[in-house]
Order: sequence, then C-alpha cells, then structure tokens
Amino acid sequence: MVQQIVKFIVKKGIKLVSLLIVVSVFSYLLLSYSPIDPVQSYIGADMTRVGPEQRAAIAEYWGLNEPIVDRLASWGLSLLQGDFGTSAIYRAPVLHVIGERFLASLTLMGLAWILSGLVGFVIGIIAGIKQGTWVDKLLKGYCYLLASTPTFWLGLMMLMLFSVWLGWFPIGLASPAGILAEDVSISDKLNHLILPVLTLSIIGVSNIALHTRQKLIDTYNSDFIRYAVAKGIKGHALLFRHALRNISLPAISLHFASFGEIFGGAILAEQVFSYPGLGQAVVQAGLNGDVPLLLGIVLFSTIFVFFGNTLADVLYVVVDPRIRREDSI
Repeated sequence: MVQQIVKFIVKKGIKLVSLLIVVSVFSYLLLSYSPIDPVQSYIGADMTRVGPEQRAAIAEYWGLNEPIVDRLASWGLSLLQGDFGTSAIYRAPVLHVIGERFLASLTLMGLAWILSGLVGFVIGIIAGIKQGTWVDKLLKGYCYLLASTPTFWLGLMMLMLFSVWLGWFPIGLASPAGILAEDVSISDKLNHLILPVLTLSIIGVSNIALHTRQKLIDTYNSDFIRYAVAKGIKGHALLFRHALRNISLPAISLHFASFGEIFGGAILAEQVFSYPGLGQAVVQAGLNGDVPLLLGIVLFSTIFVFFGNTLADVLYVVVDPRIRREDSI
C-alpha cells in the first residue's frame, strides 16, 4: 500500500511539473506577443504625461528591452525561487494578491460547486427514474435551457430581478459599501454571496443532471439490474443497493472535471456582481497588461484544476474499492 501511494504521488508530481512548464512557456509567449503595451497600461491612457526617457526607464525596469528568451529564463528562475513578481496594478507581490483574491473566490466557487453537484445529481436521478414521463421531459428541457444560457446573461437577469426590482439582495460587491472589513458580519457576507452562488450553481446543474440521468437509464437496462428485479427488488431498494454506486462514479468524475468550467464561470459572475475575487483580478490584469499577475493566476488556476482532478482519482477508490487503476492509489 505504501509503495502504491509513493508511486501515485511521484506520477502525479511529474505530470504536474510537466504541465506547469508547458503552460508557463506558452502563456508567456502568448502574452509577450499580445498587442497590449504594458508600459502604456502602467502609465495610463494619457501617454503625454510621461516623456520618452521615463517610458524607456519603465520598460527597462520591467525588463521589456531584453530578448524574449532572456525574459522567459529570468522569469522561470524567479519562479523557482518563489518570486512571482510584483503586480503593476495593485503594486503588491503577485502571491499576496492571489492569496487575498483566492479566499474570496474559493468561498464563491466552493458553495456553487457543492450546490450544483447535489442538485444536478438529484435532478438526474429523478429524470432517470421517470424516464419518458412529463417529469422527465420537463427536467430535460430545463437542463437543455440551462446548458445554452450564458453565465453573464443569467447573472444580469438575477441582478435585475432580485436586486433592482424586488430589492431582496444587494446589487454587488462582497460586503456593504462604506463599512470597515472588521465590522462586516457573516450574515452580510452571505447576503452578498447568494446571487453569485445561485448564478454559478444553476449553470453547473445541467451537465451533471443530464449525465446522471443517462447513466441511470443505462444501468437500469443492464443485466444485473434485470436479475435484481427478477429477485423481487424494486423501487428505492433497487436504486440505493444496486444502481447508485454505478452512477456515482461517473458523476464524481464529471463534477471534479468541472473545476475549470466553474473557474471560468466565476470570472464572468464576479464581473457581473463586482465581486472582488480572482476572476475579477484576472480580467483586470488582462485588460491592463499586468503580465506578472496574469501569469501567476494562470499557473495558480492550472494547479487548482489539476488537484481537483487528482482528488477525483482518489475518490474513485474511496467510493468503490474494487477499482484499481494504474494512476490510482
């Protein structure tokens, strides 16, 4: 067992390092050839305020005059030393900015991820059991509608309905404006989280629901289910004793693979609700040419998604010990 754990960790470590190297090189090259001028983004729209000498000094300070290979090598060596650079927007170390923003985004994404998984799984089971009935058709239509709904559009509709027209929830931000951070209560934070969480979770329901429905239908049509029915097992006993384990593994795999999707959805949701998370930071970094911050967030999100998929591999064995794969414990 110890050897399997060590082998698993070594394999995943090699994959992670290889992935980070590839992502780092391609991301840096793409940003280097971007039409956005980092010097102009740093100075602002009015370039006349700064003379040519000052612009040259800024470019030299950021190392923009060096060949791209030298800049890439210098950035890579800094990463190995734990230095991700300084954000041009926030005037703070990149890791410090990511740490602050990620805590806010983690709460948002975590709640939405859990809610979408549970609701989607339940909807998929109900639709599968009621296959062909009006309930199944209604739930399928609902999921297809959600799958084709853009996150930003749904967020705007939620904002208009519940914040502007009904006034039930605040319009945006993560806490009430004009209040010190230490004076913000937990209820205030939760009140600002409800609409962004609902927006993200509603969008994420469709995939897991439709997949679970189809797997449950396939399971009910399998030979071992027919044998169980012949033995007189029906209803909830048939679902919980025989079908649930077979549909839970694909659902877990699909849901953990959705880490990247929910991160992308969080970027749009945070923009709509002005939520100060990592998604809003990556948009600002991209629009303002903050290369160190943008690269840091790209690498961080890569690690985040990778560990989500790795956790799914571990849960395979926890849910069903019969499974033994080469890349599992």
